[in-house]
Amino acid sequence: MLTKEDLNQIKAKGIREEQVEEQLASFVKGFPFLAITDSASIEKGIVVIPQDKQLMYIDAWEEYAGKNKTIVKFVPASGAASRMFKDLFAFLDADQPLPGTSSSVKHFFDNIEKFAFYEELNTCCRVCHEKDIPELIETGRYRDIASALLNEPGLNYGQLPKGLLLFHRYPKSMRTAMEEHLAEGSMYAKNKAGDVRLHFTVSAGHEELFRALVNKKKALYENRFSVEYHISFSRQKPSTDTIAADMNNNPFRDNNGRLLFRPGGHGALIENLNDIDADIIFIKNIDNVAPDSFKYATVIYKKVLGGVLVRLQAKIHAYLRLIDSGKYTHKQVEEMIHFLQDELCVRNPDIKYLEDADLVLYLKRKFQRPIRVCGMVKNTGQPGGGPFFAVNQDGTISPQILESSQIDLNDPAKKELFEKGTHFNPVDLACAVKDHNGIKYNLPDYADKETGFISIKSKDGKELKAMELPGLWNGAMSDWNTVFIEVPAETFSPVKAVNDLLKAEHQ
Repeated sequence: MLTKEDLNQIKAKGIREEQVEEQLASFVKGFPFLAITDSASIEKGIVVIPQDKQLMYIDAWEEYAGKNKTIVKFVPASGAASRMFKDLFAFLDADQPLPGTSSSVKHFFDNIEKFAFYEELNTCCRVCHEKDIPELIETGRYRDIASALLNEPGLNYGQLPKGLLLFHRYPKSMRTAMEEHLAEGSMYAKNKAGDVRLHFTVSAGHEELFRALVNKKKALYENRFSVEYHISFSRQKPSTDTIAADMNNNPFRDNNGRLLFRPGGHGALIENLNDIDADIIFIKNIDNVAPDSFKYATVIYKKVLGGVLVRLQAKIHAYLRLIDSGKYTHKQVEEMIHFLQDELCVRNPDIKYLEDADLVLYLKRKFQRPIRVCGMVKNTGQPGGGPFFAVNQDGTISPQILESSQIDLNDPAKKELFEKGTHFNPVDLACAVKDHNGIKYNLPDYADKETGFISIKSKDGKELKAMELPGLWNGAMSDWNTVFIEVPAETFSPVKAVNDLLKAEHQ
């Protein structure tokens, strides 16, 4: 039972009372698994663009970008880098002074001079311990080096977001992950006026650090790439936080008797995305960047994704204008059906039963939605979501990006479909978010609220149930028109652990 004080707390966060009641009900009933009919593959649902056709899409994108359009590169960047250094933190917490002979920690120290942050770390060691890194290693003081990297006084990398960490070394400079996004954005997200717009979602505690880095480096990259940057930031909205429940599905209360709310996961960022006024939005994670010498494939395929997107959008908008005019022929309706089924891969088992008027309304409803073109890489064992065909709430079947938690892997048939998946979602999206009249879609309207996730956490030594909202590129975009395009593995170079920075594509 919610008290008056509870209601005041809820109101202060900008959350509606009905939202809290819906969330508490979801703890009781749980979230259903999604019904899938197949995994997407090159034979079904994933398009491979032949090399001789790539130029056509690149030209389509460059023609579009050459107009007075608003293009935004959207980068979720609020996560702390602590997971990158999980093994180093464990080493600090352990009793042994030396890294194991075959451990990732030993690999880190054996190659420490190859990291872009080596010089800054060496300076910290000199200040904090009056010795350079080689001297500390020679005397077995590995823990002092790790502490200087992760904690204060030192670089404090264990508490900073990935976007602010030095990722790559250049002959005369080093670049953070954020700077690589600035460089990359100038290569495919520039409009006719030379404007490059980037939006970073950040945490409240780090926004000023991001802004300081922008103020320090913005002019440098504008001069280098002959562009003008428009960089904005946002934080995850308190109104997207979700209430925590105790193990009996009642509201969880902290030691002061107050309700506990938790961030709703990256799916909450659909609200941040919705606040952006743009024609086209590219989405890419903060840690998936490469140095300039490895950017060629990324830039080519970003333009390919953009070209596919704007050509699809032009076709869909033409169909919507035709429907609005009321001057369409039976042959044109058949053409629209084939486009919906063959190009957008949306199937309706009951389409043959629809009368003409209902059929046109159905086509309009399916066309008048946001569009996303999603790059997919061949699966090499990376954890995370992948491309599938899922059954929607209206009974239609369409392409979806799903996480394993959304699929009933205890069902042998569903497990088989999941395991035969050939591709992985690298979070490489090009999105069109305006309709044929230039009106922006309200993106939260196209989310599937039944695709959240419940996990077990703890607070003050007590277990609790935490709820995450539908993920940004799965449930939060469930009702978008979705097209999968195969992109090469070299466009995907995430940094999940610090030693990933030692891979060839980051050196």
